[in-house]
Amino acid sequence: MKKVILPLLVALLSSGQASAWGFFGHRIINQIAVYELPSSMQPFYYRHLNEIVRQSTAPDERRNSDPTEGPRHFIDMDHYSEDNPFAKVPKEYDKAVEKYSADTLKKYGTVPWVVLETKDNLVKAFRDGDTLAIVKYSAELGHYVGDAFVPLHTTVNYDGQLTDQKGLHSLWESQLPERFILDYKLLDDKPSASYIKDPLNAIWLVIQQSYGFLGETFDRASKIEKTMPPTVRYTFSHRYGKTQRRYSDAFADAYEKAVGGMVNYRLKGAPTLVSSLWLTAWQEAGKPDLNAMMRPTKATKEEKEKLAIELAAWKKNTLAQDQLLLAQQKTKKAEAADEIKPAKEMAPVHAPEPEPEAAPAPASEASAPDAPAVDKVKVKTKGKDGSEKIKKKAKQEESPSGW
Repeated sequence: MKKVILPLLVALLSSGQASAWGFFGHRIINQIAVYELPSSMQPFYYRHLNEIVRQSTAPDERRNSDPTEGPRHFIDMDHYSEDNPFAKVPKEYDKAVEKYSADTLKKYGTVPWVVLETKDNLVKAFRDGDTLAIVKYSAELGHYVGDAFVPLHTTVNYDGQLTDQKGLHSLWESQLPERFILDYKLLDDKPSASYIKDPLNAIWLVIQQSYGFLGETFDRASKIEKTMPPTVRYTFSHRYGKTQRRYSDAFADAYEKAVGGMVNYRLKGAPTLVSSLWLTAWQEAGKPDLNAMMRPTKATKEEKEKLAIELAAWKKNTLAQDQLLLAQQKTKKAEAADEIKPAKEMAPVHAPEPEPEAAPAPASEASAPDAPAVDKVKVKTKGKDGSEKIKKKAKQEESPSGW
């Protein structure tokens, strides 16, 4: 498995397609989301926790083989306008297509509408009692929602490539969480799922909040760059015939002090919206009995005890310290999916222990009292030949997906 995962990660990073939150962050988001579910849903989701966490990275894993997948992870709001683009881009997909064309939306990202599409797929899976589909769409819904929480998924300057800050994407959403997870708080201020009456507005609010953090994302890096020479700022590695440059640990440490609160704030906020959309889809499907889809149909004593330990650690913020995050565990080849077959096809068995995962290589207002300060967006995109020319050039030099 290592032979497969490592080249994939390198390929993603070297092609400009660094995944949002990295595998590490996406897996944390989906795991925490399961803890936030009500008792009517939690036994089913905890029974399949391992698979929901493992499949949380499936959308990124298929980007190399599926050319239509890339734009589903972001939306470049400043392409449409750098002055309040949210007043110009229609929230409804059909109206946005009418105004800009489907090709334009695909080029500059469709993540808000993909979240709604995946939620609707989950509703159908619940109605059909399709366990495999419930796990698949729950995991992937968690992925796309997590993408929307990353500020760099809302701009044409997605990797700092237009401001001579290339590598900023991976630094913000992978290097910092992986390096400082022991310091991060993973318990949201409102850590429980709730029904969302208007999922479209909810996901657009998240994107607007993410966009509001862009100024700080770029500017605080610039301040550190002015005092830290390039020889200290970067590290280089030679792998698979290519020399790669990335921000050094020294720069990451300085950047964490500057923006770490923002990164942690977005990371801990994502699971609440994920679990809320799972709950919303379940309710829209008529609240099917999830226990009836399990064999055995109730949580085992072992599962209850294990979940209690994890919930206690989550509330004490010691999941990472206690090595209870699946994202921290070593790689093991995935088992066959028969353990999540529809219940009617399964013989009564004890629930399997969550298998180790691969180690990685809310809709609340952004002005909430504990939210980090948000500055206006300051994306520097102009050059000698003008802003538009540079944007087009950047899109040609980087992957069309923007990640």
